[in-house]
Amino acid sequence: MTDITSSQSGVHPLEKPSSLGQWPNLAVAAILLGGLGYICYALAADLTGAVAVPWILLGLALLIALGFEFVNGFHDTANAVATVIYTHSLPAEVAVIWSGFFNFLGVLTASGAVAFGIISLLPVELIMQVGSGAGMAMVFSLLVAAILWNVGTWYLGLPASSSHTMVGSIIGVGLANQFLAPSGSATSGVDWSQASNIGMSLLVSPLFGFFLAGALLLVMKVVVRNKTLYQAPTTNAPPPLWIRGLLVLTCTLVSFFHGSNDGQKGMGLIMLILIGVVPTSFALNRTPDINYLSTYKAAAADAGTVLGNYAKQGVTVAPADAKTIVGDAVKHRTWTDQTTIALKTFIDQTNAEISPYGSASAVPAGLVTNTRNDMYLIGEALKLIDSKKLLPVTDSDMKTIKAYHAATDKTTKFIPTWVKVAIALALGLGTMVGWKRIVVTVGEKIGKTHLSYGQGAAAELVAAATIGAADYMGLPVSTTHVLSSGVAGTMAANGTGLQMSTVRNMIMAWVLTLPVSMALSFTLFVILRQFV
Repeated sequence: MTDITSSQSGVHPLEKPSSLGQWPNLAVAAILLGGLGYICYALAADLTGAVAVPWILLGLALLIALGFEFVNGFHDTANAVATVIYTHSLPAEVAVIWSGFFNFLGVLTASGAVAFGIISLLPVELIMQVGSGAGMAMVFSLLVAAILWNVGTWYLGLPASSSHTMVGSIIGVGLANQFLAPSGSATSGVDWSQASNIGMSLLVSPLFGFFLAGALLLVMKVVVRNKTLYQAPTTNAPPPLWIRGLLVLTCTLVSFFHGSNDGQKGMGLIMLILIGVVPTSFALNRTPDINYLSTYKAAAADAGTVLGNYAKQGVTVAPADAKTIVGDAVKHRTWTDQTTIALKTFIDQTNAEISPYGSASAVPAGLVTNTRNDMYLIGEALKLIDSKKLLPVTDSDMKTIKAYHAATDKTTKFIPTWVKVAIALALGLGTMVGWKRIVVTVGEKIGKTHLSYGQGAAAELVAAATIGAADYMGLPVSTTHVLSSGVAGTMAANGTGLQMSTVRNMIMAWVLTLPVSMALSFTLFVILRQFV
């Protein structure tokens, strides 16, 4: 095997000095201080009027949630900078700060679709009762389990997936919830259809990265006939300007899309924490746009009318039973004639409760949690119509139902800007602190030779495109798996060979991540439920 460091003249890529002096560090410090100041100010403003805030519980929960994103930063995001460092496109210090900044921007511009797609894996009753002992045990169990596995694989220098880990932790909690439920009780457990969709994206993404990156490199060799682009660099000189620009661009895109995709997992969990600990401030979207609640009321009335058209004659439900029937349908993912009339009744009841209030901030504190839970349950029931097709409706009626579904989501599924800033800081800071272990694995231990300019460009282009597409579709994918498998694919396509011990360890981490994180969160949830 070629010794990567001795095959070059000059210093190792990770030790290449930056000519910018202390300016990058000063800029990072200014961003951190400014961000922390804004977070404190915005959180205090949101908590204005809240009664008896449990500060210790809130602080501990937020610290653990941000700790997960911090670990995610130095575990996953390090993949984005490996190619620009080992192709001498950017000095290590500059590359890490650059990547951290664009992770920051990616988080700030995230839509939230991935956040709530991940959250929807959790048992519905735990989401609706997140402020209970079971809800808090759920949040702490899955976060601690994910952190433990991520830190362990990072310490060993293994590029394991934080997305994979989070999904496994959520499934473990769902299974534990079913395990602890009294015999015969109705519990939603794990949404296996949603889990299978997410699991498929995580399974396919590394294979996609391996073969596409390898194929792209072969195409590049035909189109760009410059042998130096496909050979290990022999000096510390940067690559030609155009390939250097391409490598920096792809590093930027991978970092940005990583922030907009992976950062959302922490957002969703922080929102669960805030809803459970301080429901009066965060259970309903208190956006300054006072018209959105009026839009909700109109959409609810239209949806109730549409559902009434599909109610079978002679089928009735008692108003007091409507919520229970809808809840059973969501838990078991089934639909009956009673479900249709029960959902219409439940929608009408919920709409009547909030009709006297012009905005979410005007809803009395005593009604906030129940109103949010009712709207959330309705939204989950609507999924059975517009996603599962359990109630066949016409295209025009489906548009009405989807409009109402969007209105419920806007009311109950939102992310304040300060939460995005907090996640962005944790993710960016994590990138800058613990990046080196994973970077060394990607840059030196996957292939038998130094990463070439062409290999770096091919792997990063495929990673950026894959993560960006997944973010658009609201699916979580693993930056780690896509990028590291892409590098492996280019090594195989280039004929330079793979270090099979590293590849074997990566595959082992890939295989073990799901069952180990499931087992950890399952065990933690069972233990915590005995004390909480």
